[in-house]
Amino acid sequence: MSNMKRLEKDSLGSIDVPKEALWGAQTQRSILNFAIGDEVMPLEIIYAIAQIKASAARVNNHLGLINTEITKLITEASSEIIEGKHNDQFPLKVWQTGSGTQTNMNVNEVISNIASKRFNNPLGSHNPLHPNDHVNCSQSTNDVFPAAIQIATIKSLKGSLIPELKKLINLFQKKSKEWKDIIKIGRTHLQDAVPLTLGQEASAWESQLEAALRRIEINIEELYPLPLGGTAIGTGLNAPENFDNLIALDIAKTTNLPFATASNKFAIMASHDSLVNVMSQLKLLAITLLKIVNDLRLLSCGPRAGLSELQLPSNEPGSSIMPGKINPTQCEAMAMICTQIIGMDTSVSIAGSGGHLQMNVYKPLIGYNILKSINLIQNSCKSCRKNMIEGIQPNKAKIKQYLDNSLMLVTALAPSIGYEKASKIAQLAHEKNLSLRQASNQLNYIDEKEFDRLVDPKSMI
Repeated sequence: MSNMKRLEKDSLGSIDVPKEALWGAQTQRSILNFAIGDEVMPLEIIYAIAQIKASAARVNNHLGLINTEITKLITEASSEIIEGKHNDQFPLKVWQTGSGTQTNMNVNEVISNIASKRFNNPLGSHNPLHPNDHVNCSQSTNDVFPAAIQIATIKSLKGSLIPELKKLINLFQKKSKEWKDIIKIGRTHLQDAVPLTLGQEASAWESQLEAALRRIEINIEELYPLPLGGTAIGTGLNAPENFDNLIALDIAKTTNLPFATASNKFAIMASHDSLVNVMSQLKLLAITLLKIVNDLRLLSCGPRAGLSELQLPSNEPGSSIMPGKINPTQCEAMAMICTQIIGMDTSVSIAGSGGHLQMNVYKPLIGYNILKSINLIQNSCKSCRKNMIEGIQPNKAKIKQYLDNSLMLVTALAPSIGYEKASKIAQLAHEKNLSLRQASNQLNYIDEKEFDRLVDPKSMI
């Protein structure tokens, strides 16, 4: 086994590292010391750190701290990481040091060893790139890691969740238009209420999602100020003058996003309120989606003993014992995901409040939960849209049956005959199993022609 290892040194001494691994001693110590759980640091964070390393190299070169050759090696290695060529070289778990130091060093070491390999130098030789002196120049984990979470969060939101959310909104808008003439009975307290159209019902879902999308887009703005250049605690020690502005500008140019340096790096490094805020917007989106899928599975329940106003696509058998049973499985999957995200938001809230003095040491948890939530919501929205919502059909016969038999249409009579007389008509119809028209005729509070004019569902919507 000895020929499958190489011996590396760091400030604590020597340690065996897998012979072909691009990571180094500090990463290996983390592998041994934090063998906790299955949750690996998200690649989105790794790519964002690599983006920071490339930008830092260009700025450091501009400021005369590293030469052009070193800069080229760092930027080329960082590009390879961002392109996903070395994904297997980032094995560290989320449950590590609360600052993310081992992950920052993992990226530093991999970049160093990519360069060593290019020159056929031994892995771990730090030749020609040193992971600290060159790759980490003018930086600290304490400003790099939170900046990486912010960058990764914005890119994930803009690249995946927001586009999918817009597709879902557009689909509900389409359904709302298609169903605009289908009049149905409304329900409050799960009891019959006055009528509305199925299109109006769907428009509520559309509007809720639009509001959730606006909240996310508005609150993303808080993530653009970056703490880079603050180094260890926000004072900027070991970072050259103007490094903070230049690196923010370089990242903005590279990503085509309006990143800027934070006006107060102490605040943004000691706490992560902006990230907690974005997570809360994801929770609100989850709450909205949970309401919508609960509505859909209630309106589709049946098919014989439930409401059955909507017919969902039959995607798979619903029971191992009851033949022909079909279940609202997309609704159930979404509901579980939304419930999970609500819980993850609680964790992020506690993590955000758990900082002490100049350092919040829950960074990996915050980053993981936010990115995991974005991924879960995006995937579930896509699945729900393609496998259920696109194929929903209204059960017009059932909708008409409920509308015709509803007692709450009597509400339209109240302005003419008063609340008490209208109540008596509804009560008599319910007790004697009569139609509203029959009950009205018996009580003779209003003539038939006027009754027909007022109790017209089309005039009530």
